[in-house]
Amino acid sequence: MKLMTPGPTQVRENVRLARAKVTGNPDLEAEFYDFYRDTCRLLSKILHTENESFILGGEGILGLEAACASLTEPGDRVLVLDNGIFGKGFADFVTMYGGEAVLFTTDYHRPMDPAALKAFLEQDHNFKYATVVHCDTPSGVINDVHALCPILKQYGILTVVDSVAGMFGESLDVERAQIDILCGGSQKALSAPAGLTLLTVSNDAKHAINNRKTPVRAFYANIKTFFTYYEDQWFPYTMPISDIVGLRQALDNVAAEPDIVSRHACIAAAVRKALTAAGVKLYLDAGYSNNVTVILVPDGLTDHAILDTMKRDYGILIAGCFDVLAGKVLRIGHMGENANVPDVAETLDALGRTLSSLGFNVQADMKSVFLDAVRA
Repeated sequence: MKLMTPGPTQVRENVRLARAKVTGNPDLEAEFYDFYRDTCRLLSKILHTENESFILGGEGILGLEAACASLTEPGDRVLVLDNGIFGKGFADFVTMYGGEAVLFTTDYHRPMDPAALKAFLEQDHNFKYATVVHCDTPSGVINDVHALCPILKQYGILTVVDSVAGMFGESLDVERAQIDILCGGSQKALSAPAGLTLLTVSNDAKHAINNRKTPVRAFYANIKTFFTYYEDQWFPYTMPISDIVGLRQALDNVAAEPDIVSRHACIAAAVRKALTAAGVKLYLDAGYSNNVTVILVPDGLTDHAILDTMKRDYGILIAGCFDVLAGKVLRIGHMGENANVPDVAETLDALGRTLSSLGFNVQADMKSVFLDAVRA
């Protein structure tokens, strides 16, 4: 099955081979602590920050919970920027750890407006931290964290950013964005297997965590337990060494491709052009991600019929959605190893044939439009 979902994504052969190497005991061998630290430093370098990075054993959503668990104390007011399913979802983590989640909700069809956020904060800015989603995977909207987070910092509000589906395929400069805790995952544009969380943590965030009045109400989701791992030569749990070796190779792959963001942007623009030429409607009005494109299920069809036909007849897996978008949209993941011309062209060709076979009037050859666009 060709994997063209918005994560997990296809995995390059050198990453698979790296994960198959013979490994030792990560708890007891000093060499692994050096390897882990160097890998974290490479992650920070790629993300343009001096902030310390950490790799946690757990799928990317662990980072979102860990950020909230580590920062939130009972009664803390937390601003949740909500213009998508994952944006709103942060509120659950905030309240789970005793905080008061205050939602700033805007149109789910477009990115968060920095001017609107600033106007809101002028009236109410008594928040310990704010949560922001860089790329909301269900809708495909991209929020400008380089504009939003500095506004929050102007009011002394710490920033927690979910870039699980954004980093590596979208432009991201942690220092310029003034992000305090950045959360990522292994299985999206990085194109390593699912199972690892990536974090960068600022000194401001460390200060807030270290100076809590109450203990963190978690163990596995407690970022503080990693702060002195190298000095102490101790991890809070046995690290998944083979996964981290594979992750390092995936990071090396990204570091070796200086034009990776341009590659994603070119392919994403061509995908949108092909879909709209064919008469397929995009879900968003603006703020299109370069990593995932989300389309409306055509009237008279169902997401299951389209997905099942794509799998059965063409061996290609794209994704439906969940929550408020369940049954309404389909998602094509063109991030990381998925973001290559042959596979995307094949996917669009299969989608066009599928829609036509199900009775939708496909107004253009999506594959041809896509190929013409990427060659232009």
